[in-house]
Amino acid sequence: MTNATHVHAGTGTRALVLVFLAAIIEGFDLQAAGVAVPKLVSAFGLSPSQLGVFLSSATFGLVLGALCGGVIADRFGRRNGLALSLVVFGLFSIGTAFSDTFEHLVAMRFLTGVGLGGALPNLIAIAAESVAPERRGRAVAIMYAGVPLGGALASLIALLGLHDDWGSIFLVGGILPLLLVLPLQLMMGPFRVTRDAKVPARRRDVLMAPGALPQTLLLWAAFFFGLIVVYLLLNWLPQILVSLGFARETASTVQIVFNIGGAAGAILGGRLLDGNRPAFSAALCFIGLMLAITSLAILPAGNVAAALAAGTFVGATVIGVQALLYGIAPQCYPSEVRGTGVGLAVSVGRLGSIVGPLVAGWLLASGMGPQQLLYTLLPIAAICGTTTVILILHRSGKTREEMSRRLGQA
Repeated sequence: MTNATHVHAGTGTRALVLVFLAAIIEGFDLQAAGVAVPKLVSAFGLSPSQLGVFLSSATFGLVLGALCGGVIADRFGRRNGLALSLVVFGLFSIGTAFSDTFEHLVAMRFLTGVGLGGALPNLIAIAAESVAPERRGRAVAIMYAGVPLGGALASLIALLGLHDDWGSIFLVGGILPLLLVLPLQLMMGPFRVTRDAKVPARRRDVLMAPGALPQTLLLWAAFFFGLIVVYLLLNWLPQILVSLGFARETASTVQIVFNIGGAAGAILGGRLLDGNRPAFSAALCFIGLMLAITSLAILPAGNVAAALAAGTFVGATVIGVQALLYGIAPQCYPSEVRGTGVGLAVSVGRLGSIVGPLVAGWLLASGMGPQQLLYTLLPIAAICGTTTVILILHRSGKTREEMSRRLGQA
């Protein structure tokens, strides 16, 4: 059997706290570009197409970063991989703050995205390996809850107008990860991988072996379709609400409660994944997501209380189901390739995060209304839910087979 270095309970708790803080910083940095957009447009005179290039540059960096971060996690340890990622996105976020041309701005944001993407596979692996196997789902979910909380913090700064200029939000987002690197090195165990000679040395042999291939493909499909839904809502929710007749201030407030609801939903999703009936619980979560999207589509115009309730419901369900996927991913692979496997899944998911907003923009430009756009998310959410439930059932079947085999050998 393969496993990472065993972690003492106290060390595991410290590790979980540190990755939760890192996830908050990651969520803050991911949202920073959206917060800075109004002032960036006036400062650089950005056209809509240039703005699209700027906003998507970090996403492309995230795809590359997730691939690299997963490999680094397996080869050099999770802690070192996370520390390197924090340094990268911290320095380049600061570099973004001092950009003086559009090209420089895009380059810095792309490289910031590489660091942000590299952090996530390490965060997931550390959270999963800091607790006993039966608690991995909730540990990963607790970590991931920090991402929407960081996003809510950035949105709150934007709503209250607490940033003086467009660069200050990137400066704060760059300093915070650098401040966390030293505590990370001093207080967290190395999370190095101990290698089992029975496991093939080449990652491809493990990830794409006949027994592992079905779960890898199911995981990729779930991540891809899931992040289409997540990022379409993250990017277009304020505009959809404005189109439905709500004020921009209300839309910004809904974005905040969306993230806060998401943090609560992430923790709940992790607990359900560790429960006795994870497949049934996952199915209920996706049904809840589809009901939440429908409630957003039928919002009565001008009803602020209904908008806040729907935003919270949507955030809790969409981030909750994403937390399910992040909790499942590290359980699909042995520790030798866990970082690589999770990194690949995250990268495939990031492709969905690119597709979602682009398709939404194209559909809205072609004349589709906001309600119809939301309804198009329902079959996508259903596909993601179906693949997730099948993946959980597949994992449960493999676990029972392994237990039977061990009992037979005893």
